[in-house]
Amino acid sequence: MEDKFVSERNLKFLLHEVLAAEDLSRLAHFQDHDRQDLDMMLNTALRISEEMLFPAFREMDQQTPKLDQGQVRVHPLAREFMRQSGEGGWIAATFSYDEGGLQIPTVLDTACQFVFMAANLAAAAYPGLTKGAAHLLLSYGSEELKQTYVPPMIAGEWQGTMALTEPQAGSSLSDLTVSAQPSEEGHYLISGQKIFISAGDHDGVDNVVHLMLARIKGAPAGVKGISLFVVPKLRPEGGGLLPNDLHTAGLFHKLGYRGCPIVQLSMGEAGDCRGWLLGKPNQGLSYMFQMMNEARISVGLQAAAVASGAYYASLKYALEREQGRPVESKDPNQPPVAIIRHPDVKRLLLFQRAVVEGSLALLMQVSLYADLAVHGGEQDKQRAAQLLDLLTPVAKSYPAEMGIASTSAGLQILGGYGYTEEFPLEQYFRDMRIHAIHEGTTGIQALDLLGRKVRLHGGRALEAFEQEVRSTMEAAEGVGELAGYAVDLGQALELLRRATTAKLSLMGQGRVAQALADACLYLEMFGLAAVAWQWLKQGVTAAQAVAKGITGGEAAFYQGKLATMRYFFHYELPKSQGLARRLLEDDALTVDLPPEYFAD
Repeated sequence: MEDKFVSERNLKFLLHEVLAAEDLSRLAHFQDHDRQDLDMMLNTALRISEEMLFPAFREMDQQTPKLDQGQVRVHPLAREFMRQSGEGGWIAATFSYDEGGLQIPTVLDTACQFVFMAANLAAAAYPGLTKGAAHLLLSYGSEELKQTYVPPMIAGEWQGTMALTEPQAGSSLSDLTVSAQPSEEGHYLISGQKIFISAGDHDGVDNVVHLMLARIKGAPAGVKGISLFVVPKLRPEGGGLLPNDLHTAGLFHKLGYRGCPIVQLSMGEAGDCRGWLLGKPNQGLSYMFQMMNEARISVGLQAAAVASGAYYASLKYALEREQGRPVESKDPNQPPVAIIRHPDVKRLLLFQRAVVEGSLALLMQVSLYADLAVHGGEQDKQRAAQLLDLLTPVAKSYPAEMGIASTSAGLQILGGYGYTEEFPLEQYFRDMRIHAIHEGTTGIQALDLLGRKVRLHGGRALEAFEQEVRSTMEAAEGVGELAGYAVDLGQALELLRRATTAKLSLMGQGRVAQALADACLYLEMFGLAAVAWQWLKQGVTAAQAVAKGITGGEAAFYQGKLATMRYFFHYELPKSQGLARRLLEDDALTVDLPPEYFAD
């Protein structure tokens, strides 16, 4: 088996057979993009990844960024891929023609970005961050800001970032202290420090543009007093670029994801770091949530992509590594067999595939909702927007958390070799760990889901989700071999509803801390139901294809889909029963436990 990091066949199965993405061409905004156009772009992404990104996957991990006299030096591929992303239109792919984009559907862009990320996560991060920043500028910036900053960003010449976190605040954005002092010239003077800024400084571009949260002098305390600013490393002035009193104070040395630097920034040491207000004062966090929510979907996609690379690396090893004999054979004279013949190795591979392809299906489903929420008919827009809001924390967290377990299973298949640098599993394992932290930890996503999203729009978002799931269940009931799985999913959905009702009841009684104490368990349970829904949806499509009498490699593909679906329903979905048992209990163990109980 040749080295591989994604399945082209699976991507086209999801795009065309499960989601019918080409139907989006019926909408005016996407009328230029038929099935042939979608496939052409996906094929181009695959070619770029195979020829440019994947060959440098391990090298970028080994040749880490360096801080040299105040300048971060990165692997040359960063500049090469940023240039390619600009010239090929990848940064602005989903932007409208008027904005300099290609106007392609988000669901297609998700498929293409998945390919880039699976080939080389670190390289893919540079244009990905720039895209989110450029989109935020287009959404809320003045015409002057848009004309100044967006063109070089989408050309891949300037990097874009999101600068939120501060040393003393961490995830608590209400405690931000970076200040912005108005000046008579119309700009603001920025002072303070930011940490953990991905691609926050590097020599792969000519400039770095930070979209930075800060507090205007005299603004209200908490999140209500946060504003958003454009703060470039080099400020455009007089037809050139001048230093903007913004410096890299440190470079963090990371467990994984090493090819993209994460830096600490210091602003205003000389009192002349200039920032320009984006939108209205004190509305910064609401604006930034656009980029944050996009980034949360992107982080889920990154996790699924890393897990995909790990799956194919461990599959290759399992097919080629000969060790041991079938358990029913005790004859030492028989030759050893490929380890993929051993049932436990098949179980580990099925687990990996179930996580990778289930996560990707959910992420592409959510991306389709993103397309419909903006460009669909009026009824479609509202419903799709509700579903997108509800499922964003799930689509971020399930791949992030389960990707860790999935990649660990891949490492387990390699045994001792998996723990060495001779094979890529150890890098995949390191690269994976950040995703449960990036863009809001799993705990934050859980609080968002249970504390806010399930009650969103008067509970209509949750009702819409249940309707989507039940629609798939009805389709499965018409396929004899899948009818039982529809029943299983219905039971899991009922457990989720009971758990939701129980937790909302506690909130109604004012016992909010107790209701949210096990929010992560609720998020895990929701993720199981959502991914089971996606697997049943894939199962219906695969079973219908098999029923047509397809033979050869295509038959094996569909049968593999059905086998993986069965694995998920028999091995993963039953975990929701144990989660429900805890979620329906009424004690407050973690709320009431005194901190001193943790001491020696």
